[in-house]
Amino acid sequence: MVLGMSLAAFTTLHVLISIAALLLGIAFVVTLLQGKEVPSVTGLFLLFTIATSATGFLFPADTLLPSHITGIISLVVLAAASVARFTFRLAGHWRLIFIVTAIMSFYLNAFVFVVQAFLKVPNLHDLAPTGAEPPFAAAQGVVLVAFVGLGFLAVRRFHPRAVG
Repeated sequence: MVLGMSLAAFTTLHVLISIAALLLGIAFVVTLLQGKEVPSVTGLFLLFTIATSATGFLFPADTLLPSHITGIISLVVLAAASVARFTFRLAGHWRLIFIVTAIMSFYLNAFVFVVQAFLKVPNLHDLAPTGAEPPFAAAQGVVLVAFVGLGFLAVRRFHPRAVG
């Protein structure tokens, strides 16, 4: 039991939160690439991405796992993005910090999505049963390059005045 739910129910909840975070991440990046920000989308993206990382720690585990390390990094990055956006209101260098950390947190969520896809989708699992095979590395490489490109474009296009 986790939070009064069966492990299966909690897993479903965690997956739904993760999918919502990914979809909100897409909407968030689209707005940045358009040179604007929609505060409600930003807030929900950060909230659901924080919830994804936080709920990942509630799964039973006897040791520190790679997923925990990813979650810790994600929460630190999300804290920086939240401070840049909500405390410093994107003023000065906080705009760059916000863009880089927000997109990095989205990337980490996408990274975990790819890991889970290769673990759970039979055709993908057959291509990379240990996660050390070239198809897995290629998929993660494509995701990384895509996010670096998105980050670069967002830095170039998103130039708001300090926001309230």
